[in-house]
Amino acid sequence: MLKLFEYNWQVRKDWLDWCDTVSEEELLKKRTGGIGYFLPTLYHIVAVEYGWICGGIQEKAVEIPPFEKVASVQQIKDFSARCHEELAPFVYDWNDSLEDRIMIDITDEGEREAHTYGEVMRHLIAHEIHHIGQLSVWAREIGKKPVTANLIGRGLFEINNPNL
Repeated sequence: MLKLFEYNWQVRKDWLDWCDTVSEEELLKKRTGGIGYFLPTLYHIVAVEYGWICGGIQEKAVEIPPFEKVASVQQIKDFSARCHEELAPFVYDWNDSLEDRIMIDITDEGEREAHTYGEVMRHLIAHEIHHIGQLSVWAREIGKKPVTANLIGRGLFEINNPNL
């Protein structure tokens, strides 16, 4: 699971850097599907990860600024870095004893829902990958090459084979 978080973090950084090559107008132009915009989608990915891990699982008081307060590429990079600094130690310290622990989520409708930590962590991985796919489609629509979604070749796995 850790390698997939690291993968998502690398891809997110690559997308944020990619955004530096696109006009703000394109980044904030309404698109079809999902949240519908490049920058708000990247903000959403960060806010959801931070909210579920720090606010939900760790039960910390979290303050997630509204998008309007972090509406530039650099501000979202900074927001992502701040959130990452706080939640990464939990991800790196993950162990099997956490898998079946229960957190209680309060839905937007005020309902209480129980989820295991493992389910939430895997949801976050899938959530980011889903939105990265949307960004890729939108990039192609504006004639830009998207960030590679390839897990292979990112240096996440070390090969220790002396016969190679």
